Amino acid sequence: MSTTPNGNGLPGRRGPQLVLLLVSLLVVGLIWLQRGSDGRDLLDQMARRSLPLETALQNGRPTLVEFYADWCESCRTMAPSIETMQEQHPEIDLVLLNVDNPAWEAQIKRFSVNGIPHLQLFDADGESLGQSIGVRQPQELEALAKALEGSGPLPQLAGVGAISSLEPVEESRRDVSSSIGPRSHG
Repeated sequence: MSTTPNGNGLPGRRGPQLVLLLVSLLVVGLIWLQRGSDGRDLLDQMARRSLPLETALQNGRPTLVEFYADWCESCRTMAPSIETMQEQHPEIDLVLLNVDNPAWEAQIKRFSVNGIPHLQLFDADGESLGQSIGVRQPQELEALAKALEGSGPLPQLAGVGAISSLEPVEESRRDVSSSIGPRSHG
């Protein structure tokens, strides 16, 4: 015995509409969960919370500047570790600068950003200590944070080091013809 005129147990035509509504909500929920877990939203949230660069460099606290992009898989992968580092080291200012935003073009040139994620490291006086290029694991970020806090020099990690000077070097040119190879740029 059916309780509805159409015999499907649901009143009138609302059965298919209800099913469609539930499926739609499920799809929207899955998309929301997936987007929230990929780091894109986390990068955006951290960027919105970050201090302006000049403020961070002048407030007497060490600063970590991350150059990133929303589309950068490595940046999204590293975002939770950066957030954890910031939570564990609140005395370090975090500044996120999106390389796709033309407002940061001068800073991209100033710090020779040619790959992301690119971390620029500053001491409490706003002086550059060095840079880190590429994805960093949580333990590497921890070592960088301790160095920024003054607990020692920058760790010896691949892609971490002082910024190369673009000043011309006054040296006499020696004969390098015997060392010229396909990768020598000579």
